[in-house]
Amino acid sequence: MVLDGRRILIVISGGIAAYKSLEVIRRLRESGAMVRAVLTRGGKQFVTPLSVAALTGERVFDDVFSLTDEAEIGHIRLARDCDLVAVVPATAHLLARMASGLADDLATTLLLATDRPILVAPAMNTRMWEHAATRANMACLDQRGVHRVGPASGPLAEGESGIGRMAEPAEILQAITALLAAGPLAGKRVLVTSGPTHEPIDPVRYIANRSSGRQGHAVAAALAGLGAEVILVTGPVWLPPPPGCRVVSVETAAQMLTACQAALPVDAAICIAAVADWRVEPAASKLKKGAGPPPSLALATNPDILATLAAPGPSRPRLVVGFAAETERVVEQAQAKRKQKGCDWIVANDVSGGAAFGAETNRVHVISAEGVEDWPLLQKAEVAARLAARVARTLGDGS
Repeated sequence: MVLDGRRILIVISGGIAAYKSLEVIRRLRESGAMVRAVLTRGGKQFVTPLSVAALTGERVFDDVFSLTDEAEIGHIRLARDCDLVAVVPATAHLLARMASGLADDLATTLLLATDRPILVAPAMNTRMWEHAATRANMACLDQRGVHRVGPASGPLAEGESGIGRMAEPAEILQAITALLAAGPLAGKRVLVTSGPTHEPIDPVRYIANRSSGRQGHAVAAALAGLGAEVILVTGPVWLPPPPGCRVVSVETAAQMLTACQAALPVDAAICIAAVADWRVEPAASKLKKGAGPPPSLALATNPDILATLAAPGPSRPRLVVGFAAETERVVEQAQAKRKQKGCDWIVANDVSGGAAFGAETNRVHVISAEGVEDWPLLQKAEVAARLAARVARTLGDGS
C-alpha cells in the first residue's frame, strides 16, 4: 500500500472542522501510515491533545518554546522527519500566516522550515473564502507549490450554506495518497533555472532584468509534485524555495552555467531563468558621479546557458526546453531561437510593456518541431502544471 510506513505530520488549526482531523488520523493509521500531530492554540479549543495522542499513538506537539520538545526532537527535525505535512483544517488565519511567511508558533515555524510536500484542507465561512485577501493568499501558496484539497460546498457551522466546507476525511486521505504515490516523473532528474542574473558593475550596482522567478519556481514545484528529482538553479529572487526541490542559489550568468553543468547528467533541462545577455568587468570600488561625462561600460557577452546545455554530446539531456520573452513577433522570434539554440522546445511569451514580469498570470506559446501550441491566459501555477505534464509525457514515452 502507498501509505505503508509513510510518515505524515498533521497540523490541526482552530476551526470547527478540526473534529474531522481525528477521522483523518484514524484512516491514515488504518492505511499503515505513521502520524505525528501539531496542535495550534486555536486547535486545542476544538480537539484535545489527549484525543489526538490516543489516535496517533505519539505525543502531541504544540509549543515551539518547549525545552523538552526541542531537546528530544527539535522543530526543524520535526519539520523534515516526515514525508508530507497536512494542515487539517487550514483556517483563513493560518493560510494568511503561511502566505506571509510568519513563524510565530510551532505550526507556522515548521511549515516554513519543511522541505516536504504540504497539503492544506481549507475550512471557513463562504465570505471568508471568497474574500480578496484569502484568494490572494491562496494564489500565493498555489504559486509556491502548496497542494490543496477542497473546500467543498455544503452546510456550514454558522447555519449558512456555500463553499468553504472542509473536504471529507476520505477525500483528504485520497489526496495524501495521490501525493505520495510514485508520480509519472519518479526516477527522473530534472534541472530548472529560474529568476534573473545580476551582473555587477561595482559593489553597489548591477545589470539585471525584471524577472521575478515566479514562473521558474512554479515549474520546479510542479515537476517535483510529479515525482521528479528537481535541481533548481536560481538567481536572486524573493521567493521561498519550492517544496521538494534542491535549490542552488547563484548571482551571475557564469555562476549559473557552472551550477547547471555540475547538475548533469539530467533527463531534462528547463531553462526559464532570464539570464543577462551582457556583463562588464566590475569596478573594485563604487563608481562616483562627477562633473565630467559618465563612465563608459565595456560590455562582454555572457555564456549562452541554453545553447550549451542543448549542444550535441553525451551529457545532453533527452529534453531541453528554453523560454523566450519577446516584445514583438513573439512566435516568429521564438521559432528562430529554437533553431539557433538547438533546443527541443521554446516556451514564448509577450513581455511588451512589462507584461508577465512579477505577475501571477502568463500567456505562452509552446514551439516545437511539431508546430506551435497557443495556450490561453493562465495562472503561472497552471502554466507550470501543463508544462510539467507535457514533460512527463515526453520523458515517459521514450521520445
